[in-house]
Amino acid sequence: MKITAIETLQWAEYPRLLVVRVHADTGLVGLGETVDKVHGSKAALHGTIAPLTLGQDPLDIEGVWRFVMDNIMYHGYAGAETRALSALEVALWDIMGKHYGAPLYHLLGGKTRDIVPTYNTCIGVDAVPDYLAWHTDAGALARSLLDDGIRAMKIWPFDQFSERSFGQYISLADVERGLLPVHQIRDAVGNDMEIGIECHFRWNRASIERIARALEPYDILFLEDVMAAPYMDEIRLFSERTSIPVVGSELMMTRWQVRDWLEKRVSPILMTDPVWNGGIAETRKIANMAEAFGVPLVLHNVAGPICHAACMHLGAHIPNLFFVESVRAFYKTYFPILSDFVPDVRDGHLDVPAGPGLGISLNPDALLRDDLIRQVSDGEGLAGGRRAMGDHWAVEEIR
Repeated sequence: MKITAIETLQWAEYPRLLVVRVHADTGLVGLGETVDKVHGSKAALHGTIAPLTLGQDPLDIEGVWRFVMDNIMYHGYAGAETRALSALEVALWDIMGKHYGAPLYHLLGGKTRDIVPTYNTCIGVDAVPDYLAWHTDAGALARSLLDDGIRAMKIWPFDQFSERSFGQYISLADVERGLLPVHQIRDAVGNDMEIGIECHFRWNRASIERIARALEPYDILFLEDVMAAPYMDEIRLFSERTSIPVVGSELMMTRWQVRDWLEKRVSPILMTDPVWNGGIAETRKIANMAEAFGVPLVLHNVAGPICHAACMHLGAHIPNLFFVESVRAFYKTYFPILSDFVPDVRDGHLDVPAGPGLGISLNPDALLRDDLIRQVSDGEGLAGGRRAMGDHWAVEEIR
């Protein structure tokens, strides 16, 4: 089997999303995805990664991944190139599952759980305005989430106060204002709802410690990305000074960046993103490393239906899973427009997709939309993937 084409799909209505289709000469097509800053990832995929992978066997996932990584290591791998490689690698696993007629979790070694615990990140869209809701009445939002079977939610009520001081100081008055939605949730539903607080790495340690002290009486599930990932020592010191578990960090790409985080024991909970960090196999390797340190894992998942499906398979497989993130504003609105996969939440858990590979297909109508931008790289690429780059590949863009 050989990779004959690598295709990207974008829709103007969903500008954060880049879907990848990898075509094999047997007719199989694998789906992958990455999200955010997708113009760079798209350019890296077609300009750098496609020439390295065209003509290779899509079932040799580890070999293909290693060959690409060895090349992109030369110019700073942990950005657009790794996100592009992640999307491609997810698609290769989808091809393998379709080739063998097996779901992804079986290819990984089977399930450790049948359903996957989730928390809802309260992003909003017009049809599901969860972001606006927690700014107006977070208690009513909590009741709505509970009605949908969601038992944990994540909000970021302190971010707004970081802008004036660049995160160097937060007043007691602003701390109290930030606590308002937390008050509302606890008043409305008590402890029936778990609350996670996203910090978007906006604070120094002095400020986040002031915030944490105010939050500790409310039995907060976690504080996420309290400071930027390079400040490992400061994050570790903060983790030791608060009773709230710290989660970090989606910003670390591949096992090599995560290794230092684990060795320094920076946070009691690790987070990683399968469509940013290098892919499905890389996520499993990161999970294995974390398990050796006794650290549970959160799967960061704020992308589209393909990433969501991959996270469900990984969540079913990984023994040290803490939660998989999900966004009901996404899966209730555009997931069914683009795909045949609509997650079902029950009692705080998500089902794992059935079917071979990722168990998900794109809707045919999504490929006929007027706002679709397709770009295809095809041709021979590097024959066998192990000789000097030639000129036997082409790029075509179709609106």
